[in-house]
Amino acid sequence: MRIDVHQHLMPPFYAEALAANGGDPSDSPMPKWSPELALEFMDAHDIATGILSLSSPSVVGWEAAERRQMARRVNEYVTDLVATRPDRFGNFATVPLPDVEGTLEELRYAFDALRVDGVLVLANYQGRYLGDPIFEPLWAELNRRQAVVLIHPGVTPGQPPFPPADGIASPLLDFLLHTTRSAVQLVFNGVIDRYPNVRIILSHAGGFLPYAALRVAGGVPHFRTDLSDPSKTLARLKHFYFDTALSSGSAVPALKDFAAEGHILFGSDFPYAPPDVASYFIAALDANEYLGPGDRAALNHGNALALFPRLESHLASQSPLKERR
Repeated sequence: MRIDVHQHLMPPFYAEALAANGGDPSDSPMPKWSPELALEFMDAHDIATGILSLSSPSVVGWEAAERRQMARRVNEYVTDLVATRPDRFGNFATVPLPDVEGTLEELRYAFDALRVDGVLVLANYQGRYLGDPIFEPLWAELNRRQAVVLIHPGVTPGQPPFPPADGIASPLLDFLLHTTRSAVQLVFNGVIDRYPNVRIILSHAGGFLPYAALRVAGGVPHFRTDLSDPSKTLARLKHFYFDTALSSGSAVPALKDFAAEGHILFGSDFPYAPPDVASYFIAALDANEYLGPGDRAALNHGNALALFPRLESHLASQSPLKERR
């Protein structure tokens, strides 16, 4: 009965238009996706509900009004899909950042008209991370709505070069650094303090954050006198939620040691993690000796229900997965 908070989609119209609007600068292979393939994958792994989101590079490659139009089209497509199977699918809205004004308009429509479950934002837009002052109106609106936000890493058109390491694909390591940078900047720049009602999920177990948090909190007083208390900085870093997408093995004890109670959520990264890859990580998660029965129940669905209470009635009324479709 898992709730998958990190599951992507690839609408056909978006896939067709992506190449003409910057493509995917990360060189990630174009995934195969359809609602039917998603349900097949979910049934194979006891996933009751997948909360769908458009991955990087999102709609950054589109220009001006076309960017807003594509975000709207994606949001309406997912809303129609959720309407057909509200038990099986959810919706993290796509927003036309770095266009902040357009994003505020789309948030109003997405929450008030489409009733989305949350929002996906990228860790950085053209090199500006989410703690940058230009995003202040975004966080104010998300805080007002007590929104759930999934932060996802990626490389976007127009982003300053991030020097690659020869032979290492950017999604393998660089994505983790983007997530970690964004989370730390949100803490250092006071965004977490000013907007405490936003529930923020960090993709891929928070990148390097759980592993490096003590170094960050203990080392920053050397550079910032306003962050002189490591215990306070550490507490702010624990404010985030963390999904398990592509993060099993030694990431699990680090997460358990670092994350606040109730802040670890199941994620698969399907279809960017194709079925064989996603299955490898899910099997490793299920076999992890650091997780007891209570940990597994909380991670698989209990913690997510606290963020997405609408799913509780669906889970309670559902028959076994093999009978659902």
